[in-house]
Amino acid sequence: MRGAALVAIAATIGNFLQGWDNATIAGAIVYIKNDLNLGTSVEGLVVAMSLIGATAITTCSGAISDWLGRRPMLIMSSMLYFVSGLVMLWSPNVYILCLARLLDGFGIGLAVTLVPVYISETAPSEIRGLLNTLPQFTGSGGMFLSYCMVFGMSLMDSPSWRLMLGVLSIPSLLYFAFTVFYLPESPRWLVSKGRMLEAKQ
Repeated sequence: MRGAALVAIAATIGNFLQGWDNATIAGAIVYIKNDLNLGTSVEGLVVAMSLIGATAITTCSGAISDWLGRRPMLIMSSMLYFVSGLVMLWSPNVYILCLARLLDGFGIGLAVTLVPVYISETAPSEIRGLLNTLPQFTGSGGMFLSYCMVFGMSLMDSPSWRLMLGVLSIPSLLYFAFTVFYLPESPRWLVSKGRMLEAKQ
């Protein structure tokens, strides 16, 4: 039970990052608009790019995870979070920023769709329902901590929206480490591929 709970907590870091990103862009867009002289429609596009990416990736994430496995897709999600955070930190113009937000959306889409599936397939039935509340809890926690961060940065003499968005790369490294070195593959997926010994282990 304890091991399954720790696996679920580690997996839901992806949902934490989703909440973190949603809150960060809400605060950072004020500074992005002023710095890059964005019109209202472009401002909306910058915010929406992650939603566009998430929507696009969810149309095929299930089929791909059935093919490759849950764990590789969670690893891919963590990598997308990390790369998008670095690109947002560097973004010299709105075009690169939109590209970074799109990559970020791909990471969000993979995490939001696959983490609940992964938890359902790894958790014992006795605590499965309880553990499946974790994605919502960690997502809300990510939003709260991000709003605190943005508020703190807004008190600086010259707040940097690039830094606000780029901080995403730091927790995504933790997510990557957990997905690579700690999370097992879903036993249900292994059974579906006929890998019975690995599933039992």
